[in-house]
This record gives sequence, structure tokens and C-alpha cells, in this order.
Amino acid sequence: MIDRAGLAEFLRRRRESLQPEDVGLPRGQRRRTSGLRREEVATLCFISADYYSRLERERGSHPSEQMIASIAQGLHLSLDERDHLFRLAGHHPPSRGSTSEHISPGLLRILDRLADTPAEVVTELGETLRQTPLGVALTGDLTRHTGPARSIGYRWFTDPATRAQYHPDDHALHSRVFASGLRETVTRRGPDSWAAHLQQLLYARSEEFRRVWDDHEIGVRFNETKRFLHPALGLLELTCQTLLDPAQSHALLVYTAVPGTESHEKLQLLSVLGPQPVTLDGAAGV
Repeated sequence: MIDRAGLAEFLRRRRESLQPEDVGLPRGQRRRTSGLRREEVATLCFISADYYSRLERERGSHPSEQMIASIAQGLHLSLDERDHLFRLAGHHPPSRGSTSEHISPGLLRILDRLADTPAEVVTELGETLRQTPLGVALTGDLTRHTGPARSIGYRWFTDPATRAQYHPDDHALHSRVFASGLRETVTRRGPDSWAAHLQQLLYARSEEFRRVWDDHEIGVRFNETKRFLHPALGLLELTCQTLLDPAQSHALLVYTAVPGTESHEKLQLLSVLGPQPVTLDGAAGV
């Protein structure tokens, strides 16, 4: 059963404990609220301000598990706090570990401070959980994918639009990296894991995947510099730095360019161009 009073009080306390700068929002000059405004929390949680306000007033319909997960992420809750929120809402908490999609507050705080840099948080299978605005401008909204296509490794072997975002000379290495990484994950998670299911789907769909998979390579890694092909800016050579959260099997990928280079100048233009348009077939518009 939902504990409406407990849920409302917990949401209010968590909202009031957060400051705009804690979640990557501007403070503004005439701010009187001690913490975040309800409207700001609603925006962070991708829900309506009216619905969120009703929850804090012990009203409204019973929130779904998906809704509670979104609120937990928007309020930057820890795993213990997330589980508490689920129980207050009358739901069983999601699993932790490799299958969890709840980004840790620490990783979110770092991501929130990278507004001027392409960056993303991904799972061990390359499923993008969140991107910075410049990350979306660089590669498009990667969080929109569903099912197996959420994994960039799966898209690499099944979707030509994904390959079109990278320099052709790097395609062979990318194929080896994705197959090698998936093999490591399957071994780590077991034959009943989602990773094993992706491997089976790819083996049935892609001749190239079958070839590189059957090579049994392990430990193949990307070059430090990744070469992106942007539909408007052309080639960008970006260095990828990775910060790991081993407790959640998540990684924060941050893309930077060497100052003074042409790629560095193009990065400055990304914020002006904004997100890439998406065509009906899912490819970035040219």
C-alpha cells in the first residue's frame, strides 16, 4: 500500500535539501526558495509540475514504478533512498548491480557540471542512460532507443546510421571492440544474462558479427582518440576519458578536443547548432 503521507514528506525534504547548482540548474538573482522549486523538480523528473505537486500534497493517482524511478533519478537519490521511495509508493525496489539503470548521485553531479562538454553515462552494454546537451548535439539523442537497439554494440552491427557517425577507417576496430566487450560481459554475467541474449540476436542477424565473434578476441580497446563524422561540422577528433562506477557497472564518457585544433573550434559550434535532426528511419539528418 502507498504511504501517501510518508511519500509526500520524503519528497518535500529531499527537494528542500537540494540547491540548483547541485543538479546543474542556474540559481538566478531573485531566489527565495530554500531548495528547489516544485517546477524544477518536475522538469528534472520529466513529469508535469501539477502531478508532482499533487504527490507532495498527498493527492493524485498511484505513481507507477517508472514514475518513481524517474523521480528518484531527478532528485539525485542514493540507492538506499531510491529503495525507500519505492517502498513508500507501494512498489518493490528494482534490483541493484549490473542491471540497475539508476545513476549514482556522484556521477550525476559530475555530469551536471559538464554542460559545455559532450558526455554521456552508459551501462556495461553501451546503453546510454543520460547525455549532456552537447552530447546530444554530437551524436543525437541516444536515450530514445528501445529494446536491443539501446546497446550501441547491437546498433553497430544492425544499423548503418550508427556507423555513419564514425570515420570509415575506424569501423573494423570498432567491430572488434564491441564483439570483444560483449564476450567479456557474457562471461561475467552468465548464459542467462541480457548480454547473452544480445549475443544470440546478433549472431543470428549479422554475418560480420559472427566473423569477429568467432575470432574469440578479448581485451580489444578503442584508440584514445575517436573520430566522429558530424552531418554539419564534418570530422571531429575527440579524446574520450572514462570514469567508472563499479558499484552500478556504469561509465561516464567525456569527449574533449585538443585546444587550438580544428576539432576544438568545431566543439564550440556544437552548442550553437544544437541537437541533430532525426529522420524517419532513425538516422541523423544531413
